[in-house]
Amino acid sequence: MTKSPWIVVKWVAITAALALLVWIGGKFAAAGSLWAVVGVSFIAMCVLAIYGTTRAVPMKYLFPGLFFLIALQIWPIVFTVMTSFTNYGDGHMGTKDESIKYLIAQTVKEVEGTPRYAMSVAVKAGGDVATGDITLLLTDPKDGATYAGTPNGLASLTDGVEKGPTGKITAATGYQILIAREVNARSKDLSDIVVPTEGGGIKTSGLSEAFVGKASLQYDAAADRLIDTATGKRYMPHNALWVPEDGQGQSLTSGWQENVGLRNYTDALTNETLRNGFVKILVWNLIFPLISVLSTFLLGMGFALLFNDDRIKGKGLWRSLLILPYALPGFVTALVWRQMFNQDQNFGLINKTFGMTIDWLGDPTWAKVAILITNLWLGFPYMFLICTGALQAVPTDVKEAAKIDGASGFRTIRSIIMPLVLVAVGPLLVASYAFNFNNFALIFLLTNGGPFEGNQTQVGSTDLLITYAFRLAIGGTTPNFGFAAAISMFIFVIVALISLQGFRRTASLEDVN
Repeated sequence: MTKSPWIVVKWVAITAALALLVWIGGKFAAAGSLWAVVGVSFIAMCVLAIYGTTRAVPMKYLFPGLFFLIALQIWPIVFTVMTSFTNYGDGHMGTKDESIKYLIAQTVKEVEGTPRYAMSVAVKAGGDVATGDITLLLTDPKDGATYAGTPNGLASLTDGVEKGPTGKITAATGYQILIAREVNARSKDLSDIVVPTEGGGIKTSGLSEAFVGKASLQYDAAADRLIDTATGKRYMPHNALWVPEDGQGQSLTSGWQENVGLRNYTDALTNETLRNGFVKILVWNLIFPLISVLSTFLLGMGFALLFNDDRIKGKGLWRSLLILPYALPGFVTALVWRQMFNQDQNFGLINKTFGMTIDWLGDPTWAKVAILITNLWLGFPYMFLICTGALQAVPTDVKEAAKIDGASGFRTIRSIIMPLVLVAVGPLLVASYAFNFNNFALIFLLTNGGPFEGNQTQVGSTDLLITYAFRLAIGGTTPNFGFAAAISMFIFVIVALISLQGFRRTASLEDVN
């Protein structure tokens, strides 16, 4: 009898989890993501099989951790690898068919003399009026038929339709009609919408009307060519873009996503412009975390040794003051240092204090020095904390034995204290190197990867591979997610190899004990 309440609680929790998974699966199904639906269904079966029976007791504890490991670690890695073999990026988002439909729709012009549809603007019921996908609710002026128009096409609309005196739809089941103010706020999105029809499309005219248009661009499926009927120019597919067949003029703006094999990787290593930038960034990326770890460790260790001396008074207060830089948010500190490094003596505290005119953030060399100084300030309190803890764990009788044997203070630190401290902090130094290898926030906030030399804006003098990948994927004028994913894989392999070697070496320190 004592177990019955817990059985009820268990099945309520299982039912709630299954209901949540069914809801998530429904969302994926509505979006057409078949593999995602299969994955959610598999998880639901696992939940039922593991927690709905008295068997597999170890798995009841392992399953949550295994699930989050796959969802938050393994799957992002797999997805990044998959993306790195594609040309996914700006202008290469969808399929070839979607590219054809989009390009044809963009050339739609109003046909003179055709009546206009009465139009209402709506989003799906429950959707966000500011960001949700727009649907045009249209009334045909000829027969009063009503339709729902999206970039995917025109569909008949009959459920719960109510119309005003002008024929404009005022209500429809499953849709939320936007008011004038909300429509005006989405005017940019509204102007980009084209509802494809046979040989043309329907476009908006103002905020309450839409016209039937004809496209000047046509697709010849037999020849696999796009033809501009106004000029007779023909475009053929090449490298996932529509390029002029005669080689004259510019390519059309929208391409499609396709597998490019190892091209992203070979471009990073063989393309002269990309290779020079990649190698330059890689060298700095290897040096920056090395200097950062060594400088922060040496300074933190120095303070730890100093305040571990019993002759120092008020050690608690001094230690509290020393960890203040670590207690403050790193992004705030980086922005403060950015202002302190201002070249203008009226604003730059460092130049003003020391009477210098150094262009800290505008000169490639000084920008690197500024980053290392800032990171030293941010990083040494952490090293101070872990070294203080490690020093307090060193047996006092070992130090006393060294003193009796006549060892100097420096010899005691070098031969006895340091090896014992490194047993504890060695793995943390490797982890610190890996962290600084991808220290995106510091570089982005302090220098944004700059300064940039010459006329190019892709490769900055203080860029790390992670900021370079970010610029390629998001920050540039033509984002290239595929190439950025390839750069991310280089980062992953390099950090993995360095960390593996570092942990192997720190493991040898266990012999000290």
